[in-house]
Amino acid sequence: MDEQGEGGGRAAAGGGRMSRRGGVMRDEVIAFKRERILEEAAAAFYEHGYQGTTLEAVATRLGVTKPFIYYHFRNKAEILSEICRRGITEAVAALDAALAAEGTPDQRLAAAIEAITRTVLEQQAYTAIYFREEKNYPADDAVELNRRRKAFDHKLSALLEEGVVAGVFEIEDVRLTALAIGGMISWAFTWYNPQGRLSTAEICRGMAGLVLRMVRRPE
Repeated sequence: MDEQGEGGGRAAAGGGRMSRRGGVMRDEVIAFKRERILEEAAAAFYEHGYQGTTLEAVATRLGVTKPFIYYHFRNKAEILSEICRRGITEAVAALDAALAAEGTPDQRLAAAIEAITRTVLEQQAYTAIYFREEKNYPADDAVELNRRRKAFDHKLSALLEEGVVAGVFEIEDVRLTALAIGGMISWAFTWYNPQGRLSTAEICRGMAGLVLRMVRRPE
């Protein structure tokens, strides 16, 4: 290859890398903008309710116009669905990590409860919206969210059942216990106060301790 050909090849390669970097940066900017819309929409839904919040109000909070929001989301319902999807997805991910981790069933259950509780507390507004606005879910999204919720209950039941089989837990009704644990953790959004007596870490450890005392076989 002659010098010009080599130079042209290097230029083409360099242009390709720049194009890829440009694409990555573009995706990051879009993701950031979507995240900011979700943050402000969640804050507005939490304060005023889904029905009491307009996209114009969300745009005002962001300092933009409504077309900016419509570029990233089709409508207000899609924003609601994405907010609700976040909480249950992260809760399932925390449970999956516990199921895949090494350790005894009680160690893994404690780790899962701490992680899930932290998600509920740190995303208090998202969790509240998930439960408060169920009646406003679009039909298709309601089916998906319900499927994810059932997956969470099923996986928690599986971990409890594993502990029963191992002789670590003593549980009369595994399914009922899983539902009770899930409800106890999820409902923390109603009373959690970031400026309250206990830190987030203390609440997470405390919730894990409560759950273990519920299920652990007496020595």
